[in-house]
Amino acid sequence: MPGSGLAIRDLGRMRYGDALAIQQDLVEQRKQGRVPDQLLFVEHPHVITQGRNGRAENLLAGEAALRSAGIDYHATDRGGDITYHGPGQIVGYPILDLREWKRDVGAYVRAIEQVVIDALAQFEIIAGRITGCTGVWVDGKKVAAIGIHISRWVTSHGFALNHKTDLRYFQYIVPCGLTKPVTSMQELGSGSSREEVLAALSTSFAKQFRLNRDHQEAAFSYTETHS
Repeated sequence: MPGSGLAIRDLGRMRYGDALAIQQDLVEQRKQGRVPDQLLFVEHPHVITQGRNGRAENLLAGEAALRSAGIDYHATDRGGDITYHGPGQIVGYPILDLREWKRDVGAYVRAIEQVVIDALAQFEIIAGRITGCTGVWVDGKKVAAIGIHISRWVTSHGFALNHKTDLRYFQYIVPCGLTKPVTSMQELGSGSSREEVLAALSTSFAKQFRLNRDHQEAAFSYTETHS
């Protein structure tokens, strides 16, 4: 049945605009019940994205400086402020019909945070939340950002986990509008591979949203469509 289960795909490295087009297509298909819930993993080339609540002052570099650094810029319809994506970062885009889970935006955001928290625990990284600040944190430093969009209860956009991210690129922004430091799994001492982290996130995601009850293999099977 197209509308049941969970499909997980690793898109590899893909430009932000191309991944966004895939998301938008899958969102429309999910609304029509033509595909099951989706979880897309991707790694973007250097790009700064600004959410619909973003403030211009949180972008600390002009167009020329970004171009010189090889960084693209995209305005998006997700929630949140401004963030950076780049090599070494694991971005997850869940496309879920929340009518089949909970029609609760706050609960969905907390569940995404828990997915990352539980996955990090598999690598002996103790992560958690900071009251009033969306995302996942370790010792006051943000290791994962979250920004979502929901249309007719179907989700898009998602989370960005700093795995082996070059944190120097965050100098061009005030991440998510917060003057708090960022960190990465690598900086925290984890030597995990991308494949290991994808597997941990997939397992945690399926458990959190109970999407693997009749599709046990879905948590571990990827369709790779690298660009």
